Amino acid sequence: MGLGVNGGGVNAAKYFLKKKAKVLITDLKGKKELSASIKQLKSYSPEYMLGMHREEDFFSADLIIKNPAVPRDSVFLKKALEKGIPVKTDVQIFFDLCKAKIVGITGTKGKTTTSTLIYLFLKKKYKKVFLAGNMGLSPLDILDKTDFKSIVVLELSSFELEDLDKSPEIAVITNLFEDHLNRYKSFEEYITAKKNIFRYQSKDDFLVLNIKNKNLAKEIPSKTIFFGRENFKTLLMGDHNLENISAASKVAEIFGVEKKFQSQVLKRFKGSPHRQEFVAEKKGVRYYNDTTATNPGSAIESIKTFRKITKGSLMLISGGEDKGMDYKEFCKAVEEKVDLLALIPGSATEKIKKGTKNYIEGKSLKDAVKKVFSLAKKGDVVVLSPASASFNMFANEFDRGRQFISEVKKL
Repeated sequence: MGLGVNGGGVNAAKYFLKKKAKVLITDLKGKKELSASIKQLKSYSPEYMLGMHREEDFFSADLIIKNPAVPRDSVFLKKALEKGIPVKTDVQIFFDLCKAKIVGITGTKGKTTTSTLIYLFLKKKYKKVFLAGNMGLSPLDILDKTDFKSIVVLELSSFELEDLDKSPEIAVITNLFEDHLNRYKSFEEYITAKKNIFRYQSKDDFLVLNIKNKNLAKEIPSKTIFFGRENFKTLLMGDHNLENISAASKVAEIFGVEKKFQSQVLKRFKGSPHRQEFVAEKKGVRYYNDTTATNPGSAIESIKTFRKITKGSLMLISGGEDKGMDYKEFCKAVEEKVDLLALIPGSATEKIKKGTKNYIEGKSLKDAVKKVFSLAKKGDVVVLSPASASFNMFANEFDRGRQFISEVKKL
C-alpha cells in the first residue's frame, strides 16, 4: 500500500516479487504521477490499482505491506486489521527475519551522518557490515545477504519506528526536537514514536543517548551510554557534527573498534550528500547545499556553522512548506546572523515573512539563486538551508538539493 512518488514502496514490492509472491500495488496517485516508481518495476509483473483504493483488495490479502509514509489511521488499514489481516512495513519484516545484530539510529537530525560513520568505523574491524534504512537503502535489499555474523547499521525515521514492536540490540538517538508536526498531533506523540527504538530492548542491550535528552533515562530498559560534544580532528563543519561523531564513536567502542581506526575514517570522511555540501565557488562566492535542513532547528545549526566560517556576508535561501512548526527562533537567528535571506514560495515561507523584515523573494528556487548571485560579492557564502519541507515544489528534499546544485553550476 503506497508505492510512492519517490519509490518508497518499490523495494518491498521487488523483494516479494523475487520470492514469486502475488503482489498487488495500490496507491491513491495515478500512473502518471507514479511513472518513475513504476519504471523501476518494469521487469516484474505486479498488479496495479492506481488512483484509488478498493476494500476488496485489502480484504483478500494475506499480508499488507504499508509504506511508512502512509498514516496508521487509514480507514482501509483499520478495516483490514479488524478482519485479522496483518499489516506491516518493510522495516518490520526486516526485524522479523533478520539474523544479524542490528544497530538502529534515529533522531531529529544527524541520522545519516551518524549511521554512515558507524558503518565506516565498524568496517575497520568487521567484514560483514551493511548500511541501510531511511537514507534510501531498503533493508530488504540486504536481508538475504545477512547472517548471524553480520552487523546491520539501520537508519530509522519516526514513521518507520511507529509500527515497530521490536528494538535493535544497539540503539542511538542523535537528538530530539520538534519536527513532523503535520503528521503528529503533538511533539509528545512524535517522541513516543521515537521511543520505540529502545522500548523493547532487554537489559543486555545498549542505548547511546544524547546527554541533552537524559530525561528519557528513567524509561530505558537497557544499558545507557551518554554522549555529548567532544573534540575530534574532522573535516566536518559545525558543533552538531561533533555530537554525531561522538555518538558514532560510542557505538564503535561497544564493538571494540580502536580510536586510531576511527581517526583514520575521520581524516577522509567529508560528509554525506546534501548535508552542508560544498557545491561550487563562483566569482569568489562559495555555495553550499544543506537541503536536508527541513525544520527550523536544523537550519539554525546551519546558520551558526556558516556564520563562523564566513568572512563576508552570509546569504541564506530558505522557505517551502510548513510541517506545523514554530519559526520564532529561526527568525531570531536570521535577524542576528544572516545578511541576506532569500525566500522561495510555500506555507512555511508565509510564517517566516511574519517574523523577519529583511528578505527578498524568488518565484522559484532558480529565481532565488539568480537573485542571490546578482547581489553576492567575493568572500560571501550562499547556503540553501530551507528550514521547511519540500513537497509541492519538489519530489523530495534531495530533488530540491539536486536542482539547487544544477542552478548553481549554471551561473
